[in-house]
Amino acid sequence: MITIPTLTTERLTLRAPALSDFDALTAFYASDRSKFVGGPMTAELTWRQLATEIGHWQLRGFGRWIVDETASGRTIGMVGLWCPEGFPEPEVGWDLFEGSEGKGYATEAGAAARAYAYGEVGLTTLISLVKPANTPSARVCARLGAWHDSDFTHERWGALQVWRHPAPEALADGGMEAYA
Repeated sequence: MITIPTLTTERLTLRAPALSDFDALTAFYASDRSKFVGGPMTAELTWRQLATEIGHWQLRGFGRWIVDETASGRTIGMVGLWCPEGFPEPEVGWDLFEGSEGKGYATEAGAAARAYAYGEVGLTTLISLVKPANTPSARVCARLGAWHDSDFTHERWGALQVWRHPAPEALADGGMEAYA
């Protein structure tokens, strides 16, 4: 059984998903905020999504974390690494809950997840898949130094933009992780 590590940044704690997160995830996936990541969905489908998130760690050795605002303990979203069957390569992605946008949390947590992917997992490439209408997510990609590399059609989610992140060696030369 894999142990899911806890990561910390200046303002955030990235921790293992747990059953205690079900209510927050259900609220997120029931809302319109989830429209770019497979929602809205029912509580039953959210249960399956939570199980998938936890299972991804076992199957791939990496996954997504629940993100808490460290100072308040408030759960603000889910960020991390994702590579289910059908994805072109490993992704770093972010889903922020209502009221957590516009504070730089996705960029901060995304940089921490990317550093973990390159440093601990040993990945050498990462992408972010973004629905064309999801301009806030595309802005996070750009802040992380990623660029719109190509387009991809997913069998369930349709047209997606592939945003390519800088390689580990590019970041080692003073990239974003040097300041995280």
